[in-house]
Amino acid sequence: MQSDFVVSPFSGQPMYLQIMEQMRQKIAVGEWAAGSEIPSIRQLAVSLCVSVITVKRAYLELEREGVIVTRQGKGSFVAPDPALSPRLYQEQFSEHLDRAAQLGTSLGLSDREIVQRLRKAVDKVNETKLEKEPQ
Repeated sequence: MQSDFVVSPFSGQPMYLQIMEQMRQKIAVGEWAAGSEIPSIRQLAVSLCVSVITVKRAYLELEREGVIVTRQGKGSFVAPDPALSPRLYQEQFSEHLDRAAQLGTSLGLSDREIVQRLRKAVDKVNETKLEKEPQ
């Protein structure tokens, strides 16, 4: 399994958190299904040119969260929980909403303005969907 992760020491976010975020994303969107094998710690470290310790920390944190499981001598796998993908998707959605609210507030927008802008964004997405549907 080849890695298409991207980590940057300049992002302001620790690299192990960047790895965790990208792994959660792959699981949330179904790219990595429940029970599927994931790259070994060493494989991922080599492909990302980061320390094994960095990747190991990400894996340990994800294990604590119940996102992945590691079987001694067998490797690491996405947790076999069918509700995992929707749960991660909901968590990511909530995080994005929180960030949008924080950004809007820091820009001095009122609660009402933030909600109106979100409504406009939803309307725009719905319009785009309608345009793409066959008539």
